[in-house]
This record gives sequence, structure tokens and C-alpha cells, in this order.
Amino acid sequence: MLGLISLLFPEKGIHISEKISLHYPNYTSLFLEKKVEKTDISNILALANAEEKATESDSSELMEVEKKDSAIKLITSIQYKNATKSAMSNFFNSLFNISSEEKSIRILHYGDSQIEGDRISDYLRLKLQGQFGGEGPGLISFMPVAPSVVNKISWSPGWDRYPVFAGKDKRVKHNNFGALAHITRFYNYAPLSDTTQFKSAWVKVVTSKNGGPKAAAYKKIKLFYGGAQAKTHVELYENGTLNTSDSLVAGGNFNIKEFNLNQGALLQEFKFRGKDSPDFYGVSLEGNKGVMVDNFGLRGSSGTFFNQINYGQLKQFYDYLNAKLIILQFGGNSLPYITTKEQADNFGSYLKAQILTIKKLAPQSSILIIGPADMSVKVGADYETHPQLENLRDAIKRSAFETDCAFFDMYNCMGGRNSMLSWVEQGIGAKDYIHFSSGGARKIAVLLYSSLMSDYNTFVKNK
Repeated sequence: MLGLISLLFPEKGIHISEKISLHYPNYTSLFLEKKVEKTDISNILALANAEEKATESDSSELMEVEKKDSAIKLITSIQYKNATKSAMSNFFNSLFNISSEEKSIRILHYGDSQIEGDRISDYLRLKLQGQFGGEGPGLISFMPVAPSVVNKISWSPGWDRYPVFAGKDKRVKHNNFGALAHITRFYNYAPLSDTTQFKSAWVKVVTSKNGGPKAAAYKKIKLFYGGAQAKTHVELYENGTLNTSDSLVAGGNFNIKEFNLNQGALLQEFKFRGKDSPDFYGVSLEGNKGVMVDNFGLRGSSGTFFNQINYGQLKQFYDYLNAKLIILQFGGNSLPYITTKEQADNFGSYLKAQILTIKKLAPQSSILIIGPADMSVKVGADYETHPQLENLRDAIKRSAFETDCAFFDMYNCMGGRNSMLSWVEQGIGAKDYIHFSSGGARKIAVLLYSSLMSDYNTFVKNK
């Protein structure tokens, strides 16, 4: 019966309405047409493996791979609008002079679900802190969107997240969302009265050594908060032992409470008590000097939210954090809704406006734009690269160059058209044909880090 339907069903489907049509695999697509050819990614994987080994030992194997196919090395390189590569100069200069920096320099890695759970960022942090110093995983949320390989967070009932990164939460009447583009509270928004009851809450932060010894060697914690209608009592415990008992001030939109750690414990617990909850913008686990890499994995975000955050507050964050490199890795969440080149170009324009906002607020920062990964969609019985992916990639790249930003072509780095099929077949792509597996994210991170350090070494040589 199913075979008979495949012979009789119209090849172009049955149109129901403007948005709905029915399709059924026909006999030709199932048995006679040539299947989609998978991209050969063997040389790319060989390069990634050699790059990873080279950073741990010598570069002999890497040199052999580069000699074999220099074109593979080229497609995994960071791209610039001109030969001077000036887009990364501020960041490279900060790395070069890191010993004279008064405090840690920060890399803020913004992205969608491709980086959630600290993926990609964790490898950059591991290698950069190993070479340039620095401790701690950086700025994290009390309610992360996804669990991290470094930190496990748990919280008492009553906590809630109020985001702006995937559309502004209508419960929030202000725009003070901080650098993480969302806030957390243990008490909902409500006016205080004489009958308002005190509420207690807690958050536990457990740090593992999966991110490397330096990520777990932080020496202090900074709590970023604001907006409370009354003071909030706070206690910090290390492995169950009281470290600090103090209060958080009311009002403001950029308050910082710093805690110096005594035991080097990997379990910290915050206990709060108050009639109102502050807006918590994040908590930073850090050392004194070196490099910090902050992972802001924002599931469902298109990256077009920066102009919805209070500019004054966001500038305060970027200045205080000493942000020297801001990475933007978006596009994947918008692609399913893009059906024409014009729509792809429009997204590029939206992203350009966000980049210009960031450059205005953080003129000291270099900006690196990472294009979308290959994304497959079902066409008949097969998976193929989304028809608008290359148009979207080109629009994002154009916006990067028009704003003097660097660009990393993740789609090309994977192998280009239909490469996700091969990544899934190799077990380094997820079965949704959209995301990387943890192993695949590591491959991309290795290639990105290698390209970043290659350009930095060239910068140092020229300097």
C-alpha cells in the first residue's frame, strides 16, 4: 500500500494552504535517483587532530598535514577584509602586553545553542590560560540555560530567569539585563508593603576539574546585581563553612559584591534572605591576572538583542570586565525562517546594527564573527544543506567586513556543502543534523584556536 502511494502521489505534493502542503517520498526519489554525496572531511579531521597534538607536543605531524594540503589549512583560517588584519589588533596587543595589564583581560563568547554548556569556549579557555595565565571559568548565571562541563548549578524553589536574548521578558519593566542578556531572581516583581514577608533562597555552585586545573583554581567570586527595593542579607559558604555574612545594597543597576575565597573549595553556596530579590546579572569565578573566557550560550537567540539592553549598564560591564575580544556566533536560529536571499541579507543588516552598537560600547574590544555551521534539512528522503545557508553566511561575512571585524567561516571549515552529513556519520555531529556532538565541538574549537594563535604569532613577529 505504501509503495502504491509512492507511485500515485504528486511529485510536487498537495497544496493545502499558503503555509501547509503534503509531501510523500515518490518511487523515483527512493530507488532511482542518486543519493546526496557526502563531503570528504578526512583531511579536515586530520588537520584538527594534528593541531591538537601540536599544541601538546611538537608540530612535526602538523607540518606533514599542511604540506599535504595547504588548501585545507586555508579554509580553516580566520578571514579579514584586508591584509593588515587590523580587526584583531586590540586583542593581540593586549595578549602581547598581558604582563602589564592591571587585571585579567576577558574574551566574551556570545552564541546560540552551538556553544551552550561551555562548548568551544572551554578549549579556548584551557589553552589561553595555559599560555598566558589566568584562573576560573569566568562569568556564569545562577540559572544557566544548559549544564556546563565546568560548573554544576542548583537552586532552591522560587528562582526564575528573565531573558532578553530571545525576546524581552514582558514581566520586566526595565532594560537592565547585564552582559549575560538575562537576569535571575528568587522573588517575583511586586511592590513592597508592610505585610511583605521575608523570603529565603539558596544557590549552590560546584566546580569540576573537567575544564582543566586553572579553571578550577579561582581565588575570588564577584556577584553582579542591582534593582532590589530593599537590602538583602547574603551568606557565602565554602564546603559548608561560612566565609562571609553581609548585605547587598538596594537600588542601582551595577553593584558588585566581591568575596575572597579562603579554602580553594570547589563547592560554594550562597544563602539569601530579604523582602525583595535583587536582579542578579551573574557571578564571576576568577583569579587575579591573565585571560578569562566567558561562555554566554543563549539557546534560541538570533544575536539581535544588544540594542535592547541599557547602553549605559552594558558599557559599564564591558569596561569593568576589561573585555578585549567579543565573539559573536549566531545565525543558526534564524536560518529555518529564511526562505529567500533577501531575507538572508536582511539578517546580515540586523546583525550589522548589533555589531555597531557593541563597537560603540566597547571600543577597546576586537570583534570576531563566527558564521553558522552547516545545517541539513530533509529534502525527500535525504538530508541536504539548507538552501539559504550560503546566502546567510555571505550576508554575515559582509556585515563583519563592513564593520572591520574578523570572520571565521565555520561552514567552510567543516567542509562546506553537505558536510554535516559526514560529521554525523563520523559521530561528531548530532542526529538533528544541526548541532555538533561534544567531540565535534572540540574539533571546531581546536581549528579556531589554531587559527587565532597563528595570526597572533604573525602579529608578534611583525611587532
